Formats: sequence, C-alpha cells, structure tokens
Amino acid sequence: MRKLHFLLLLGIYWAGILSAQKDSLNIVYDSAPLEVKTISDSDLSKFYEDKDFQYEVVEIDPTWWDDFKSWLNNLMLRIFENIFGVEEASGILAAFIRLVPYLLLGVLIYILIRFFLNINASALKQASKNKALVSLSEEEHIIKNENIQDLINQALSQKDFRLAVRYSYLHVLKLMSEKELISWELQKTNDDYLKEISKTDLQSPFTAITHLYNFTWYGGFYIDETAYQKAKGTFESIEKIISSNG
Repeated sequence: MRKLHFLLLLGIYWAGILSAQKDSLNIVYDSAPLEVKTISDSDLSKFYEDKDFQYEVVEIDPTWWDDFKSWLNNLMLRIFENIFGVEEASGILAAFIRLVPYLLLGVLIYILIRFFLNINASALKQASKNKALVSLSEEEHIIKNENIQDLINQALSQKDFRLAVRYSYLHVLKLMSEKELISWELQKTNDDYLKEISKTDLQSPFTAITHLYNFTWYGGFYIDETAYQKAKGTFESIEKIISSNG
C-alpha cells in the first residue's frame, strides 16, 4: 500500500507540472497572406552571362603534343605491364610514366644544346688554327693601311689561293674607293657596292668577281692554282677598267 501511495503522489506531481507548462505556452498563428515569388528570364539573364555559372564542357581538339604524350604513356604502360605484370600503373609508377615525356624532351634539348656547342667549339678551334682567316675588324685596316699586293704575293708563296682571292677582292674595293667609284664602309655589303657603281662597264665584271669571292671565301670552296689563275685574269681585267675610269 505504501508503494501504491507513493506512485499515486508521483503521478499527480508530474501531471501538475505538464499542466502548468501547457498553460504557459502562448501560441500565435500567422494569418498574413502568402506572397508568391516569380522568377523571369530577365532575372536569370545575369546568371547566364556570368562565367562562374557556366558549366558547359567544351571539348578541345588535342594537339600533337597531347597525342604524343598519350602515345608515349600507353607505350610505357605496356612496357611496365610486361615487366611487372600489372594491369594499371598506380602510385610512383604512374607518376613516373607521366613524367617520361618531359624527361625525354629535356634529354632531347640537352643533346641539341651539346650538339650546337660542339659545332661552335669546333668552328672556333678551326678558326684559331687557320692563319689565313681574316676578321671583319682587319678588313678596314687592310684596305686603308696595308700594301695589299704584298699580301697577295705572300699568300701565293704559301700556296693559299683562297686567301689570295680574298686579298685580290679587297684590292679591287680599295681601287674603286680611291677612284670614288664607290664609298667604302665596313658595314656595307657587296650588293651595296654594286648598286653604287654607275659605270656600266664595271657592273658586269664586278658582279662576276663578287660571285667568285663569295663562293671561295664565304662558301669555303677549295681553289687550286689552276682555278686561281683563271680568277687572277678576271681581277686584272677589272683593275684595268678601274684605272681607265680615272
């Protein structure tokens, strides 16, 4: 009976608490009319024009470099599959395969750089050994200060017919400059001198010796004594024409 009495009192207590809470609630219902919002195309137009909201996927045609990388990646993948017996590269192996095209490109660039450096080094080494080489800085000194005929004779005594052609051409330029047939300047080209020649009897032979000089000196073509004797006659012919135009 005591337990029953206790449970009855506990039930009455909780019922009083719940009743008090229910009476304390003040429920207010919203009776305002609902306003329906509408969205027009003009409202959406600003979002259509905003690049941040453009999610269309644009397919770009792959370049030759993309095709090359794809081909190389597939090739490397097949190689590693045969070696390691894996179906798909992952982890470090996948990262290495992706780096292979760039590694090969770096190696190719390195080889090309070494190739051109070796060519330039060989050319400089050969130039230092070739005592017959005349630099552009020496050309002005030769024309203005040297006895070019002595230089020609010296080259011939050494059987250096290519250098003799070089000096013979400079001698012609010096004679034409002294006769004021051309205005010699270091930066001018042989074509510039040809345009300056007004004497028609000089234009054709000067063109001939200019071609001979360009092929022999700049073209690096070998010339023997027989070929030089033919060239010597051409130089002597134009020297006589220059002298007669004094």
